[in-house]
Amino acid sequence: MIELLGDFKRTDYCGDLRKKDVGRKVTLLGWVQKRRDLGGLIFVEMRDRQGIVQVVFNPEINSKAHEKAQVLRHEYVIGVRGEVVSRPKGTENPRLKTGEIEVWVEELRILNSSKNPPFQIEDEEEVAENTRLKYRYLDLRRPRMQRNLILRHHLAREVRTYFDRLGFLEIETPMLTKSTPEGARDFLVPSRLNPGHFYALPQSPQLFKQILMIAGYDRYFQIVRCFRDEDLRADRQPEFTQIDVEMSFVTIEDIQRTMEGLMVHLFKEVLHRELRTPFPVLTYEEAMNRYGTDKPDIRFGLELYDLTEELRSSSFKAFQSAVSEGGVIKGINVKGGASFSRKEIEEFTHFVQTYGAKGLISAKIKKEGWDSLLEKVFAPEEKLAVEKKVSAQEGDLLLLVAGPSKVVNQSLANLRLHLGERMNLIREDEFQFVWIVDFPLLEYDEAERRYVAVHHPFTAPRDEDLPLLKDHPEKVKAKAYDLVLNGSEIGGGSIRNHLQEVQALLFEKLGMDEREARERFGFLLEALEYGTPPHGGIAFGFDRLVMILSHCDSIRDVIAFPKTQKGTCLMTEAPSKVSPKQLDELWIKLKI
Repeated sequence: MIELLGDFKRTDYCGDLRKKDVGRKVTLLGWVQKRRDLGGLIFVEMRDRQGIVQVVFNPEINSKAHEKAQVLRHEYVIGVRGEVVSRPKGTENPRLKTGEIEVWVEELRILNSSKNPPFQIEDEEEVAENTRLKYRYLDLRRPRMQRNLILRHHLAREVRTYFDRLGFLEIETPMLTKSTPEGARDFLVPSRLNPGHFYALPQSPQLFKQILMIAGYDRYFQIVRCFRDEDLRADRQPEFTQIDVEMSFVTIEDIQRTMEGLMVHLFKEVLHRELRTPFPVLTYEEAMNRYGTDKPDIRFGLELYDLTEELRSSSFKAFQSAVSEGGVIKGINVKGGASFSRKEIEEFTHFVQTYGAKGLISAKIKKEGWDSLLEKVFAPEEKLAVEKKVSAQEGDLLLLVAGPSKVVNQSLANLRLHLGERMNLIREDEFQFVWIVDFPLLEYDEAERRYVAVHHPFTAPRDEDLPLLKDHPEKVKAKAYDLVLNGSEIGGGSIRNHLQEVQALLFEKLGMDEREARERFGFLLEALEYGTPPHGGIAFGFDRLVMILSHCDSIRDVIAFPKTQKGTCLMTEAPSKVSPKQLDELWIKLKI
């Protein structure tokens, strides 16, 4: 029954045929999506990566092809030759782009059979993710997954087109490099030729792209694989792809305008949408004050208000305690939110408690006053001050949280997003970019009892803050910037330290003595002594960008062969054990 491909050469993809093709003879190759036998005629929905078309087997046209078509089942691989015809009036299928036509088959070849698949190859089919990942080769046949990967291809193509036009060079950097742990854990690779020594898979090409700037390649980019051995979530993978960029002799504004141009180009060429530039800019401090996060979704309001001063003298003990311990009181004014029931507001309380908040104070603004369990606790002047600060009106709902600023911001930032989704305030088809700038250069890690880099240890301090680096590092702002899209950080970068003495001082503030700094980053410190130009760059999370543009909830839906949240591949069963001989060759002995 199985036949050879022979002289069957595809003339068209199934999903590309249209009314204009009526009368043409075509050869199609693909899979059986559905089969319906109506006695005299057999109808098959035939699928390839471009879509579906209906092909018809009529015994009056070719009895042999009609007879063979009776054995076709889901996912059989077939080739057909025939003529494109218009569907009879009233039988058009508006759910298909090819729904106005069909192909009357003159010849059929069955190229392969198929077992009954564990799930239907349809977008509408609800399939457990573990099953999808185990049978990834079937999951990737689904139209939605194919659209995602085609979109990914188009984005990568246009990234290269854009940077090439601007004179950037695409240069590859090593996959096997030196371990310089800072932040996430490295994936280590043992060296057979150098027993006891290890390579590391790169967390990013950061040091190499700086070396390229020192080497005089003033405009570099790369679509590159990166690796981080860290805990996973919906938008994170152990191996991922970056759009990596570095430029010499530039300012922050130069980089921002160039990257805005990239986004404008991608949206126009791939999504056929126009973007307005320049993108809005928020300082890190503004973003934290107004949204409680450094990656705000600015597609809707519900901004946070700092009410610490207005309620500093409140007789409410929880507020007194928070302020006396250096905390803050912040709130959200939910316009029209007085319609929420007490049960719904209790749900909001439980929601913020999952982020560490001790509780949530609510107050409905009514004509006769505040409807709140603590209505009598708040003095009239306090209520007036709060109403003025948040522009409260009758019918609004105030939601307040007090405590350490980190807890308050995290609680209200997530509550804001929860309310935005619940109240349908977020337009899914809208894309809003925002730059976040003026991050702290360093922050103190209580657990490690030392300063750590907010971005990475090669970020330059602002020029005006450089004198503070030696004695007051906590006050130093960085020449760093993140690009946020719809509440997700899609890119981050900075101007780098091109002066060796500044980089050495920063290593010192990070708790590295000269010996350790030389051991870990000696090649960079030495290179900085040979005429390093001012330079800076940025890296975009390519997978995350594709995820947002394709309206997916998980990064795994835009990667062909992703890992689970435990870092495993269910299809290949990686990671796996290796033979004792392999371990001996690498001079490795297992403790397990």
